Amino acid sequence: MDSYSGKCLAVDLTTRRAEIRALPESLLRSYLGGAGLGTRLLAEWVAPGTAPLSPGNAIVFASSALAGTVAPCSSNHAAVTKSPLTGFLSDSVSSGHWSLSLKRAGYDALIVTGAAESPVYLFVDNEIVHFNTADHLWGRNSQETSEEIRRHLGDDRVRVASIGPAGERLVSYACIDDGYPLSHRGGAGAVMGSKKLKAIAVRGTKAVSVHDRRRLEEASLALHARARTAPAAKRGQSAMLDCLLAINRLGALPTRNFRESSFQGAERLGWEDTAGYRPLKTSACPSCPIACRHLLQVVGGPYAGAAATLDYQTLAALGPLCGIDDMPAILKAAELCQRYGMDTVSTGGSIAWAMESFERGLFTKEDTGQVDLSFGRADALIEMVKQIGELKGIGDLLAEGTRRASAKLGRGSEQWAMHSKGLELSGCDPRIVEDQALWSAVGLQAEPRDCPPCRGSAADLPANAASRNKAREDQAALFASLMICDQMSDCLQDFLSEAATLYGSATGVELSPVELERTGERVSALKKYFNVREGWKRTDDWLPPRLLEVTASRKKAKSGVLSEPKLKAMLDGYYEARGWTAEGLIPLKKVKELRLDDLPAMVKED
Repeated sequence: MDSYSGKCLAVDLTTRRAEIRALPESLLRSYLGGAGLGTRLLAEWVAPGTAPLSPGNAIVFASSALAGTVAPCSSNHAAVTKSPLTGFLSDSVSSGHWSLSLKRAGYDALIVTGAAESPVYLFVDNEIVHFNTADHLWGRNSQETSEEIRRHLGDDRVRVASIGPAGERLVSYACIDDGYPLSHRGGAGAVMGSKKLKAIAVRGTKAVSVHDRRRLEEASLALHARARTAPAAKRGQSAMLDCLLAINRLGALPTRNFRESSFQGAERLGWEDTAGYRPLKTSACPSCPIACRHLLQVVGGPYAGAAATLDYQTLAALGPLCGIDDMPAILKAAELCQRYGMDTVSTGGSIAWAMESFERGLFTKEDTGQVDLSFGRADALIEMVKQIGELKGIGDLLAEGTRRASAKLGRGSEQWAMHSKGLELSGCDPRIVEDQALWSAVGLQAEPRDCPPCRGSAADLPANAASRNKAREDQAALFASLMICDQMSDCLQDFLSEAATLYGSATGVELSPVELERTGERVSALKKYFNVREGWKRTDDWLPPRLLEVTASRKKAKSGVLSEPKLKAMLDGYYEARGWTAEGLIPLKKVKELRLDDLPAMVKED
């Protein structure tokens, strides 16, 4: 097979050994790469019941067949691990030059296990792996770490994925910063921190082979042309703000910890009102014609000079969810999250839970360090981000995420802990849109960082909500395995056929659209298997009590009531659409149909 190297690099930090292992063609063909390949490798390398922050957990970085080629928006990789936030699978996707360097170093995947005795960073220099001390880097943010590593190695071509202070301190939703600091939900940064692994630097200088370069270029040129006219490309910096305003008009914008679903201050966050901040820079990932990364900077006021890259989910979590309509303050909070290396969605969700707990009298100013932790307080938002990143005050509690924090605080605070399986909910109210309720409750696929699925249903998807959710999940699994960015979803006229052309041109393996569709289903089932192995039960596919008992406050939404019987019926329909049992388990017949029967430890009988 062309494009693939057919190799993975396995690194044991405990023994300081690195070994190159072969990846069978059958494995690559079955799981393609990215989240699919990463999940398959994680299932092999991590024993059932392994504690997420123990040396026995692994973190798998997996590239894809399209990385390093001219295929648009394909410079992605997945970081797959057992999440310290949920105890289940975490398979976040990121994009940038680091993925290309790993591919050009000659690896389709990198598997890291064990734990170092003292801080280290890996330097993968093609076939050679160096274990370097990172004592001097411990405590630095990711940007400082990357700059220092490149300076020390004397090569600006070296690409670095690193953790910040939050990862070192094992904040449960710490991120990995590989040039795109908003990626990697689920606590992958904490897993790296538990291994005393500060960073992974990669220098790859090898060419990526392509089976039919001319065919791939022709297909890619057509997609590039379409991508340049995609909504995100045409709207540029205003895309995420337009999205927020549209979701607010729909009445689906989570506000003040989901107590409401529309935000009166939304217009003050819109691009039309740019008082206090300005666009500083727009950048794109390799081979991307869309350029969706927008760096905004505060001009004037108490947060002057603060700059951060925003996406929709960050804006929603640090803004309306906390009752904040002050864009400079949101930018400052996002900048701090990026410096500490923390997922902005879980950070915002944890602070919103704390704000409601404060207003209900469960926290006092004595707990918060004399901070008035009421909704809408910009100074409180910023102070809480600092306390979480430094594990000070109640930040030590909030760093565990809303599920564990509410369990420790008790006194009914679990009722407004807005998470599913421990992962804080993203920026679309499940009470308003049926699709979002199923997506959030089941949680097989990561939420897009730009605009959530609640924008509406695609015309080519099934009309039935259960079948539609299955189709969306399987398509997302395929995107995350081929490592095609979500932004391309608006550019593909016939996703399966066009994806088959790209894959066949790169690898020489011709998969039909039906085979690719089945691959997406296989990857979705594999994710479910991993979670079942780690103790998943049907009761885990659920939503917070607030969403099932309290009507969403909205004016224009068509719905707003999501009851327990309704959600149960939706899940029944979803499991049936997938061919699973009523308890959400995958029967042996389906296992064999999806060619997953080589994983007997995960098989559940009919």
